[in-house]
Amino acid sequence: MPRALDVEQHLGYRILRWMLATAVICGVLVSSVQVVLDARRVSKELEAQAAQTISMVRDAATQSVFSIDDILARQVIDGLFALKPIHLARITHPTGEELGGRVRPLRDNAFRPITDPIFGAVQEYRESLSRSASPDTVYGYLEIHFDTAPLAATWLTRAAVTFASGIALALILGLIMFVVFHLLLTSPLLRIVHSVKKVDPEKPDDRLIALPKGHRNDELGLWVNATNNLLVGIGDSQKRHREAEDRVTRLSRYDQLTGLPSRDTFLESLRDEIITAQKNNRTLALMVCGIDDFKSVNDQCGFRTGDIILQTMASRLTANLPTERFMVARLGSDQFVIVEKNLKDGFQAAETAEKILASFATPVNAGNHRISLTATIGIALYPSDAKKADPLLQSAEQTMALAKRSSHNHFQFYVASIDKQIRERKQLEKDLASALVNHEFHLVYQPQINLSNKQVIGAEALLRWEHPEKGLVPPDHFIPVAEANGSIVEIGQWVLDQACWQAARWASEGKSLRVAVNLSAVQLRQESIVEDILGALDRHHLPAALLELEVTETSFMTNMADAIRKLNQLQQAGIVISVDDFGTGYSSLTYLKKMPVHSLKIDKQFIRDLLVNEEDTRIANIIIDLGRSLKLKVIAEGVETAEQEAYLTRRGCDIGQGYFFSKPVPPRDFESFLKTFHRNIVENNT
Repeated sequence: MPRALDVEQHLGYRILRWMLATAVICGVLVSSVQVVLDARRVSKELEAQAAQTISMVRDAATQSVFSIDDILARQVIDGLFALKPIHLARITHPTGEELGGRVRPLRDNAFRPITDPIFGAVQEYRESLSRSASPDTVYGYLEIHFDTAPLAATWLTRAAVTFASGIALALILGLIMFVVFHLLLTSPLLRIVHSVKKVDPEKPDDRLIALPKGHRNDELGLWVNATNNLLVGIGDSQKRHREAEDRVTRLSRYDQLTGLPSRDTFLESLRDEIITAQKNNRTLALMVCGIDDFKSVNDQCGFRTGDIILQTMASRLTANLPTERFMVARLGSDQFVIVEKNLKDGFQAAETAEKILASFATPVNAGNHRISLTATIGIALYPSDAKKADPLLQSAEQTMALAKRSSHNHFQFYVASIDKQIRERKQLEKDLASALVNHEFHLVYQPQINLSNKQVIGAEALLRWEHPEKGLVPPDHFIPVAEANGSIVEIGQWVLDQACWQAARWASEGKSLRVAVNLSAVQLRQESIVEDILGALDRHHLPAALLELEVTETSFMTNMADAIRKLNQLQQAGIVISVDDFGTGYSSLTYLKKMPVHSLKIDKQFIRDLLVNEEDTRIANIIIDLGRSLKLKVIAEGVETAEQEAYLTRRGCDIGQGYFFSKPVPPRDFESFLKTFHRNIVENNT
């Protein structure tokens, strides 16, 4: 804002200065004209006085000259000197001889240096003396000198008064004009300036310029109204500009679906929180939370339902986690991030993670759907795991990704070995790419027992990888990697081909055993999967009834219509379809009604604590009863004790599989198991 004006810069002061100067000049000019005119009038008065005086004494002066009467001449001269302005009077003969005369000194006047140059010190007059009878005859001369001082003094007094009154009048008029000008212009302008100073440049239309009283319809009123209209226009333009900026900012800084901060905005806030935590020597916990199998929910229920779920989860998180201690944002897709401030220790972060998982576990009502969800959380701590925002977030994201590969619905803390695990995974991908070519894979078979008659009715073909350096690699390690990079398609085809070959060989030897092969979700999505499976049967001349395909619930939830179409084609060809790991996924009756399912396979996690954990026992019973009501075979995998086998048999479970009968073994060992197992059965029956 500009500094206050100096007094010399005020418009009113400048106007006053110019008005007074103009008034003085005008007063001086007018007074000068009056004084000059008065001086001319004084000069004429002096001439008139001289003419009157001469006229008055002409006859007496002529008579004194004509009669050469010096007494009369002196009397005339004395009579003239009765007049104060007379300085010199003299009557002379034509020859110049003085008949009578007198001189009086000039008056001593202090103003003579001023008046003498104007009127002269004296005014001289000379009159010829002649008689009326003979006007052409000159008898003498009358000479009179007037002292100008008396009349000049009177003129000078009047001139001073004229100058003083003229200038005073001009100054008074100037001041009056200044007051009028100030009231009509400068004062309103000053009020307008003060009003303009109060206008906020950021919001010019909030406080408009006040209209000076009495100036509504004159130029000032028109100017103020025009300026206010301009301010309103500028305010509207700025408002629209701010709204546009706010929209752009919100689009860039906040997630449009949930209203939570976006990734970039979150990182900015995280950096500030880290600085605060560093100053206060505090600990932060950063938790990346990913919804499990969210893609399947989108595919099954639609993206609108998925959006409702994300909005609901965002609302729950913000409602359950107070902003004083927590910061919530959306990273994208199905991932949220939560920062907990002022932690005491890692146990406190674990308690928070449990609460978050519980909030996800509550079913979500989305239209006609009631959906149960789980989530997996990766946790990284400041400053122990990372001291900057980006590495801290990266650590939590990596931890969440690794946690999802092992299981769902749990949380996991970041450890320093995570980079090593990632590098090992990359190396595993490289080794996996050459494992098939190098013949490092082989199949083992685990028998499936009919619990009612204790007969081996089939076997599950299980893939094993014998790494040349690392030895036997567990399937849980390499199969998720193969599914992630797509190599499971080629590996799965090899497994199918080997299993069909083995089943055909056993069938040719009189052992009609059905071989179960796991079908990956990635394989099921392949367009040629039906032709590939039927082609394997044809190549090995294997009856379709001797091949069982095990699919997990999540494998066909991605695109149920496509999965139903393909599985129906396989079922119509005579292939048996079973649902593997039943009870761990959605376990919906909807797909059981639509899918060509032959059997349900109870996941081993429910068999492991059978008769020990009431909930697991209840779930196993429910699945057995469900299979019986739907006329589906029920297979229990993971049977490890005689008590489990006896209970399942008594409850009506159809088929058992597990270490109680046999671990997975190579084909030759499997054949030996068949002989021994059947011999034992015969002996027991005998």
